[in-house]
Amino acid sequence: MYMSYSNNPNLPRVRMEAVKLVRSGWSTVKAARYLGYSQSAVVKWLARALDDRRMRVIPTRSSRPLFHPHALSEELVRAVLEYRQERNQCAEILHHRMISDGHVISLSSVKRILKRNQLTRFSKWKKWHQYENRPTAEKPGILMEIDTIHCGKPEERLYVYTMLDVCSRWAYAIPSIKISANRSVRFVEAAKEVSPFRFQTIQSDHGSEFSKWFTKNLDLDNLIHRHSRIRTPNDNAHLERFNRTIQEECLRRIPRSFSIWRKEIPEYLRYYNEERPHMGLNMKTPMDIIKSIPSY
Repeated sequence: MYMSYSNNPNLPRVRMEAVKLVRSGWSTVKAARYLGYSQSAVVKWLARALDDRRMRVIPTRSSRPLFHPHALSEELVRAVLEYRQERNQCAEILHHRMISDGHVISLSSVKRILKRNQLTRFSKWKKWHQYENRPTAEKPGILMEIDTIHCGKPEERLYVYTMLDVCSRWAYAIPSIKISANRSVRFVEAAKEVSPFRFQTIQSDHGSEFSKWFTKNLDLDNLIHRHSRIRTPNDNAHLERFNRTIQEECLRRIPRSFSIWRKEIPEYLRYYNEERPHMGLNMKTPMDIIKSIPSY
């Protein structure tokens, strides 16, 4: 990994400017004082520029040490690669086998060796999510949590898209035969049509139905898509509680049928949003909270 001493993008150009000043007749002391650097730094830059006179800028070097007293030996690195080439197994199994054979090496070292040699199994097309700061749900619509409920065996499975406003606990849900990024976008659009407030941020887990295509379409609609943080289950805690509630109070009390769910779920949502008292809202309903906020 490239680690630089400075992240200043203008520093390579400034170094070459110091070299040009010295070449034009300035002393290294005068050039250092003019640019605000030490004389020894200017001397080093001048020596680097002498190696290649065609150099237009003096790039920032890596701060990675050239040697470490606890660095793994070449024999041990070669052994890891040989174990991997033998059966193409994951780092955990390779580490276990090497320990059993008498090698002294940590699991993190095995993973690091595989990564440096581009032998990891992570797809280069995988999207690494950026976790924006979680917005404070001061008003309805600022933070909407979205998820899916899976019900039944894979060959006969039904799904329920669910959404919850963290501020008011207003909820929306619809059944679905399949889940996909396209269906997720249509679910958000349907929720916007019946919602009494505007959406700002949609937060989801890392499921395939909330993939890059889903994010792109929300962005076109001026909505922010935020993924819940890994190993942080409380990020979606409000919606997870709603998912449990709708299953206990609605789905498990009726036959598991798509046509029946399409009829019963809207009826339950009307009860949930307008009549059911919520302990987390001091026994008020979501619509009571929405009506109590002046802007709504």
